[in-house]
Amino acid sequence: MISDGSDLLALRKNNTLSSLVAEKIETYIMDGRLSAGERINEAVLARELGVSRGPIREAARLLSSQGLVEFVANKGAFVRSIDRDELLEIYDLRAVLTGYACMRAAARHKDGTSILRDLHKQMSDAAENNDAAAYYTLNLQFHEHLINLAQSPRLKAMTDGLIKETHLFRQVSLQRHPDMAQSNIEHGEILAAIENGDEKRAQKLGESHVRSGKKRFEKAAVNLVSTED
Repeated sequence: MISDGSDLLALRKNNTLSSLVAEKIETYIMDGRLSAGERINEAVLARELGVSRGPIREAARLLSSQGLVEFVANKGAFVRSIDRDELLEIYDLRAVLTGYACMRAAARHKDGTSILRDLHKQMSDAAENNDAAAYYTLNLQFHEHLINLAQSPRLKAMTDGLIKETHLFRQVSLQRHPDMAQSNIEHGEILAAIENGDEKRAQKLGESHVRSGKKRFEKAAVNLVSTED
Protein backbone atom coordinates (compact mmCIF):
# COMPACT_ATOMS: atom_id res chain seq x y z
CA MET A 1 0.00 0.00 0.00
CA ILE A 2 1.35 3.42 -0.97
CA SER A 3 1.32 6.03 1.79
CA ASP A 4 -0.66 9.18 1.11
CA GLY A 5 0.93 12.64 1.13
CA SER A 6 0.23 13.32 4.79
CA ASP A 7 2.01 10.11 5.84
CA LEU A 8 5.05 11.04 3.76
CA LEU A 9 5.08 14.55 5.22
CA ALA A 10 4.90 13.17 8.77
CA LEU A 11 7.77 10.77 8.01
CA ARG A 12 9.87 13.60 6.59
CA LYS A 13 9.20 15.75 9.65
CA ASN A 14 10.13 12.92 12.02
CA ASN A 15 13.36 12.23 10.15
CA THR A 16 14.28 15.91 10.15
CA LEU A 17 13.57 16.24 13.89
CA SER A 18 15.65 13.15 14.67
CA SER A 19 18.53 14.56 12.62
CA LEU A 20 18.34 17.89 14.45
CA VAL A 21 18.27 16.11 17.81
CA ALA A 22 21.25 13.98 16.73
CA GLU A 23 23.20 17.13 15.85
CA LYS A 24 22.42 18.57 19.29
CA ILE A 25 23.47 15.40 21.11
CA GLU A 26 26.64 15.26 19.02
CA THR A 27 27.43 18.82 20.11
CA TYR A 28 26.97 17.76 23.73
CA ILE A 29 29.44 14.92 23.15
CA MET A 30 31.99 17.11 21.40
CA ASP A 31 31.98 19.81 24.08
CA GLY A 32 32.03 17.36 26.97
CA ARG A 33 28.51 17.90 28.34
CA LEU A 34 27.97 14.21 27.58
CA SER A 35 31.16 12.36 28.43
CA ALA A 36 32.48 9.06 27.12
CA GLY A 37 30.78 6.15 28.83
CA GLU A 38 27.79 8.23 29.95
CA ARG A 39 24.28 6.88 29.46
CA ILE A 40 21.98 8.71 27.02
CA ASN A 41 19.11 9.59 29.35
CA GLU A 42 16.12 9.83 27.04
CA ALA A 43 13.80 11.42 29.60
CA VAL A 44 16.25 14.16 30.61
CA LEU A 45 17.23 15.00 27.02
CA ALA A 46 13.61 14.97 25.86
CA ARG A 47 12.73 17.50 28.55
CA GLU A 48 15.77 19.64 27.80
CA LEU A 49 15.25 19.68 24.03
CA GLY A 50 11.47 19.94 24.17
CA VAL A 51 10.75 16.77 22.20
CA SER A 52 9.29 13.35 22.90
CA ARG A 53 11.53 10.38 23.68
CA GLY A 54 11.05 8.95 20.17
CA PRO A 55 13.34 11.44 18.38
CA ILE A 56 15.94 10.97 21.14
CA ARG A 57 15.89 7.22 20.53
CA GLU A 58 16.13 7.67 16.75
CA ALA A 59 18.95 10.20 17.18
CA ALA A 60 20.86 7.71 19.32
CA ARG A 61 20.52 5.10 16.56
CA LEU A 62 21.82 7.59 14.01
CA LEU A 63 24.81 8.48 16.20
CA SER A 64 25.42 4.76 16.73
CA SER A 65 25.82 4.34 12.96
CA GLN A 66 28.44 7.13 13.12
CA GLY A 67 30.38 5.41 15.90
CA LEU A 68 29.62 7.98 18.61
CA VAL A 69 27.02 6.01 20.55
CA GLU A 70 26.75 2.32 21.42
CA PHE A 71 23.81 0.27 22.67
CA VAL A 72 24.23 -2.07 25.64
CA ALA A 73 21.72 -4.88 26.00
CA ASN A 74 19.08 -4.20 28.67
CA LYS A 75 20.79 -0.93 29.62
CA GLY A 76 20.23 1.46 26.76
CA ALA A 77 22.41 3.83 24.72
CA PHE A 78 25.74 5.16 25.95
CA VAL A 79 28.30 7.60 24.61
CA ARG A 80 30.96 5.35 23.16
CA SER A 81 34.32 5.18 24.90
CA ILE A 82 37.57 4.27 23.15
CA ASP A 83 40.73 3.04 24.80
CA ARG A 84 44.32 4.19 24.44
CA ASP A 85 45.23 1.65 21.75
CA GLU A 86 42.27 2.71 19.61
CA LEU A 87 43.28 6.35 19.95
CA LEU A 88 46.86 5.58 18.91
CA GLU A 89 45.50 3.80 15.83
CA ILE A 90 43.42 6.88 15.04
CA TYR A 91 46.60 8.98 15.15
CA ASP A 92 48.25 6.61 12.65
CA LEU A 93 45.29 6.79 10.30
CA ARG A 94 45.09 10.57 10.60
CA ALA A 95 48.80 10.83 9.82
CA VAL A 96 48.32 9.17 6.44
CA LEU A 97 45.17 11.16 5.63
CA THR A 98 46.71 14.47 6.73
CA GLY A 99 49.78 13.86 4.59
CA TYR A 100 47.55 13.16 1.63
CA ALA A 101 45.52 16.31 2.33
CA CYS A 102 48.67 18.44 2.47
CA MET A 103 49.86 17.02 -0.83
CA ARG A 104 46.52 17.82 -2.51
CA ALA A 105 46.46 21.28 -0.95
CA ALA A 106 49.95 22.03 -2.29
CA ALA A 107 48.86 20.94 -5.75
CA ARG A 108 45.63 22.94 -5.80
CA HIS A 109 45.78 25.92 -3.49
CA LYS A 110 49.22 27.52 -3.43
CA ASP A 111 47.57 30.92 -3.00
CA GLY A 112 44.52 29.90 -0.92
CA THR A 113 46.20 29.81 2.46
CA SER A 114 45.30 33.15 4.03
CA ILE A 115 43.01 31.50 6.60
CA LEU A 116 45.74 29.03 7.54
CA ARG A 117 48.19 31.89 7.86
CA ASP A 118 45.83 33.77 10.19
CA LEU A 119 45.18 30.68 12.32
CA HIS A 120 48.91 30.02 12.54
CA LYS A 121 49.42 33.53 13.91
CA GLN A 122 46.63 33.11 16.45
CA MET A 123 48.12 29.80 17.59
CA SER A 124 51.49 31.48 18.06
CA ASP A 125 49.80 34.02 20.34
CA ALA A 126 48.02 31.25 22.25
CA ALA A 127 51.28 29.36 22.72
CA GLU A 128 53.04 32.49 23.97
CA ASN A 129 50.22 33.06 26.48
CA ASN A 130 50.23 29.37 27.45
CA ASP A 131 46.52 29.24 26.58
CA ALA A 132 46.06 25.53 25.91
CA ALA A 133 42.27 25.74 25.52
CA ALA A 134 42.51 28.44 22.83
CA TYR A 135 45.33 26.59 21.08
CA TYR A 136 43.30 23.38 21.04
CA THR A 137 40.32 25.09 19.38
CA LEU A 138 42.50 26.91 16.84
CA ASN A 139 44.38 23.70 16.07
CA LEU A 140 41.12 21.96 15.20
CA GLN A 141 40.21 24.86 12.91
CA PHE A 142 43.64 24.78 11.24
CA HIS A 143 43.36 21.09 10.44
CA GLU A 144 39.75 21.43 9.32
CA HIS A 145 40.67 24.17 6.84
CA LEU A 146 43.67 22.16 5.69
CA ILE A 147 41.36 19.26 4.84
CA ASN A 148 38.99 21.65 3.07
CA LEU A 149 41.84 22.88 0.85
CA ALA A 150 42.34 19.32 -0.37
CA GLN A 151 38.88 19.46 -2.00
CA SER A 152 38.03 15.82 -1.39
CA PRO A 153 34.59 15.11 0.15
CA ARG A 154 35.58 11.49 0.83
CA LEU A 155 38.77 12.55 2.60
CA LYS A 156 36.84 15.11 4.66
CA ALA A 157 34.24 12.56 5.73
CA MET A 158 36.91 10.08 6.81
CA THR A 159 38.90 12.70 8.70
CA ASP A 160 35.85 14.21 10.38
CA GLY A 161 34.89 10.76 11.65
CA LEU A 162 38.32 10.17 13.13
CA ILE A 163 38.39 13.62 14.78
CA LYS A 164 35.03 12.93 16.40
CA GLU A 165 36.30 9.62 17.72
CA THR A 166 39.22 11.33 19.48
CA HIS A 167 36.65 13.11 21.68
CA LEU A 168 35.53 9.73 22.97
CA PHE A 169 38.82 9.13 24.75
CA ARG A 170 38.21 10.04 28.39
CA GLN A 171 41.42 9.19 30.23
CA VAL A 172 43.54 12.17 29.17
CA SER A 173 42.20 15.59 28.26
CA LEU A 174 42.99 16.30 24.62
CA GLN A 175 43.40 19.95 25.58
CA ARG A 176 46.64 19.09 27.36
CA HIS A 177 49.36 20.19 24.99
CA PRO A 178 52.89 19.82 26.39
CA ASP A 179 54.60 21.64 23.53
CA MET A 180 52.36 24.10 21.72
CA ALA A 181 55.30 26.07 20.34
CA GLN A 182 56.85 23.03 18.63
CA SER A 183 53.49 21.94 17.27
CA ASN A 184 52.98 25.35 15.72
CA ILE A 185 56.46 25.38 14.20
CA GLU A 186 55.37 22.24 12.38
CA HIS A 187 52.20 24.02 11.23
CA GLY A 188 54.35 26.80 9.79
CA GLU A 189 56.52 24.34 7.89
CA ILE A 190 53.45 22.65 6.41
CA LEU A 191 52.03 26.02 5.43
CA ALA A 192 55.26 27.05 3.70
CA ALA A 193 55.41 23.80 1.72
CA ILE A 194 51.80 24.26 0.55
CA GLU A 195 52.41 27.87 -0.47
CA ASN A 196 55.53 26.80 -2.37
CA GLY A 197 53.56 24.09 -4.17
CA ASP A 198 55.98 21.42 -2.88
CA GLU A 199 53.65 18.43 -2.87
CA LYS A 200 56.12 15.80 -1.65
CA ARG A 201 57.43 17.95 1.19
CA ALA A 202 53.91 18.99 2.21
CA GLN A 203 52.83 15.35 2.35
CA LYS A 204 55.88 14.32 4.38
CA LEU A 205 55.49 17.22 6.82
CA GLY A 206 51.75 16.66 7.25
CA GLU A 207 52.23 13.01 8.10
CA SER A 208 55.18 13.73 10.39
CA HIS A 209 53.20 16.42 12.23
CA VAL A 210 50.41 14.04 13.24
CA ARG A 211 52.91 11.35 14.25
CA SER A 212 54.65 13.94 16.42
CA GLY A 213 51.25 14.76 17.90
CA LYS A 214 50.89 11.09 18.76
CA LYS A 215 54.20 11.18 20.61
CA ARG A 216 53.14 14.34 22.46
CA PHE A 217 49.91 12.65 23.49
CA GLU A 218 51.77 9.59 24.77
CA LYS A 219 54.09 11.84 26.76
CA ALA A 220 51.13 13.71 28.26
CA ALA A 221 49.46 10.41 29.17
CA VAL A 222 52.58 9.13 30.92
CA ASN A 223 53.02 12.40 32.81
CA LEU A 224 49.38 12.34 33.92
CA VAL A 225 49.65 8.80 35.23
CA SER A 226 52.86 9.68 37.07
CA THR A 227 51.16 12.70 38.65
CA GLU A 228 48.14 10.69 39.72
CA ASP A 229 50.36 7.96 41.15
